[in-house]
Amino acid sequence: MSGKIAAIAAGVVFVGVGGAFLAVTTFAPSNNLQACIGSAVAGGDIGGPFTLVSETGETVTDVDVITEPTLVYFGYTFCPDVCPLDMARMAEAMEILEEEKGHEVPGLFITIDPERDTPEYLAEFTEYLHPNLTGLTGSEEQVAAAAGEYRAFYRKVDSDDPDYYLMDHSTLTYLMNPGGEMITFFRRDLQPEVLAEQIGCIVEALDA
Repeated sequence: MSGKIAAIAAGVVFVGVGGAFLAVTTFAPSNNLQACIGSAVAGGDIGGPFTLVSETGETVTDVDVITEPTLVYFGYTFCPDVCPLDMARMAEAMEILEEEKGHEVPGLFITIDPERDTPEYLAEFTEYLHPNLTGLTGSEEQVAAAAGEYRAFYRKVDSDDPDYYLMDHSTLTYLMNPGGEMITFFRRDLQPEVLAEQIGCIVEALDA
């Protein structure tokens, strides 16, 4: 296991990063779905089309990679604290969903640091976490466009060493439907068991 990936397993402490602005609009969910997600339902202004590069090196679009309810997170593999914990939580929730509820909910990790996050780095990162998790990168312009569709904040932190800089970024996990519609989002304070329970409820409501 590389030192970069080993950070995922470490008991690191959360250090806050930059805040985020999230534009939220409402749509009319079914009664079952409303019961799962409560009153804060987000919709059309979050999510949309993108073109990125998969961890396998293929150019993909949102239509290619979001074919069912899918978790989406924006982060970077060199992140020393927040991203490893958030992605480990997502991976554990995905495992609980599969093993205890029979739902295979895929996840996407979209890098905000394409300068360093090559497809090879992303493949190593996601393989360690979960087989149904896929990393996406691209050009600076492609990543910025994707983040813009999701209202995801990020910025490079100035550093004296150009190879060892940090990134401030928002930390929401989005649950997306095919077609780019956001069902809801999750903040990072949820435990994996709670996250899995909420996602399972939503998936079952959508299937009803």
